[in-house]
Amino acid sequence: MTLFRGKARAMAVLLGASALAAPVGAMAKAAPALTAREAALLARLEKLEAEVSQLRADAATARQQQGEAVMAAQIAAQIAAQSANTQASAAAQIAQSAAQEAKATGERVAAVEKKPVPEGMRVGATNIRIGGFLKFNAEYSHFDGGAVATNTLGRDFYLPQAIPVVTPTSRSSTDTDFSAKQTRIWLNLDTTVAGHTVRGYLETDFQTTASAAANVTGGGSQRTTNGYTLALRRAFVQLDKWTFGQDWTTFQNTAVLPESTDFVGATEGTVFVRQPLVRYSTPLSKVATLHVSVENPESATANAGAAALVENGTDHLPDFAARLNYMTKRGEISFAALGRQVRTEVSGAGLTRAGIGGSVAGKIFLNEKRASDLRFSATYGQNIGRYVGLNFAPDAVFVAATNSLADVRVFAALAAARIAITPTLRVNVIGSMQSADYDGSLSPTAIAAYNKKAWSGAVNMFYSPVKAIDLGIEYRHGQRELVNGQKGNIDRLEFAARYNF
Repeated sequence: MTLFRGKARAMAVLLGASALAAPVGAMAKAAPALTAREAALLARLEKLEAEVSQLRADAATARQQQGEAVMAAQIAAQIAAQSANTQASAAAQIAQSAAQEAKATGERVAAVEKKPVPEGMRVGATNIRIGGFLKFNAEYSHFDGGAVATNTLGRDFYLPQAIPVVTPTSRSSTDTDFSAKQTRIWLNLDTTVAGHTVRGYLETDFQTTASAAANVTGGGSQRTTNGYTLALRRAFVQLDKWTFGQDWTTFQNTAVLPESTDFVGATEGTVFVRQPLVRYSTPLSKVATLHVSVENPESATANAGAAALVENGTDHLPDFAARLNYMTKRGEISFAALGRQVRTEVSGAGLTRAGIGGSVAGKIFLNEKRASDLRFSATYGQNIGRYVGLNFAPDAVFVAATNSLADVRVFAALAAARIAITPTLRVNVIGSMQSADYDGSLSPTAIAAYNKKAWSGAVNMFYSPVKAIDLGIEYRHGQRELVNGQKGNIDRLEFAARYNF
């Protein structure tokens, strides 16, 4: 640009000189002869004119180049702008495509998450789930009325009828037992057949069947291997509203069993039976469900003068049970009824008595999360002894002198409070009792050694450091009383650790 401006000024000077020299040139042409000085001046003027012409040509070239440069710059700017627009458009299209793909992926993920993933494993048309728990118990027990034999149910869990009573010659005993017998395993089977869901359930543990003590390597020996027998608890199939197989009796509401380190928890006060049955269940409304069943009969009588129970195995009629369940947001309550025939045979002749009972049980939630609740149950009946408190009282008493069966009435109740202190820490307070009333035709001597009353109270604390683990410690005091007034007590401190899977 500076060069161009310099050339322009030189051009202006030359143009001015050319104007001045033009008249002189004309005069020279008119003159016939030039002097040497005039010729030199003329030559200088001609040279100056040539230089001015060259400057004019250079200026024109410079202006042309400048125009071309400006045009090139404009074209470059247009190209850059078009390229930027093209890149922005491509980037926008890529971003839009990515957003659409992300949205589609999110929708697919949401659909997968919304659809429940079936648990377990698939074998043919059947889905199989395995569950249960591994449980360890450590017990320190004190009996003030005598000793309880090792490897018996009274040492494994709270069984009031196994409490020894105090006699003039009895001595107290203290025992420490560790066990993993209450470990439980179950299989849940689901199969769809012709549009119907068929469910099968199998449950076992190592507590139900006592293992006989054997030699040093045998099962049931605490000296070496501590091996115990795997036993059937429940095994049934469900088709629509029907259940066929072995399950909890319909007369029982298992939902009200208190949380305890013990195998049962409130033994004397609860209905507790598992047996083969056929049950029909149907909802009556959104909150009510009716269950009716026919169940396996078994009469457990006692002979007057002997407290030992006798399983007769001569029953003719099944037991009949029904339960009506009400479920609400605040809790649940059930009403159950039982009808049965107690039967025994003497010299081929059958003796029978009718049995009938009723039970009410429920649970009241103390908060919206249902972490705390109150549980209760009350049962009364005549000749229903085997259904209550693991057969604390006999179904009926056989009197040989009259060749008849005498009635036995029982009343049992339990109450428990479950209080959640934190999401991982909770406390349970449990109380239960049972009382047996024998027919007035029985002499006090004949039934002196029969169970009359039992009661217990317990308090425990459970800590669940993770969802699958429960650690609990419990103290229990229980008492058993015979018809003759003799009593025995148990004090037990128990620790339990359970892994649920």
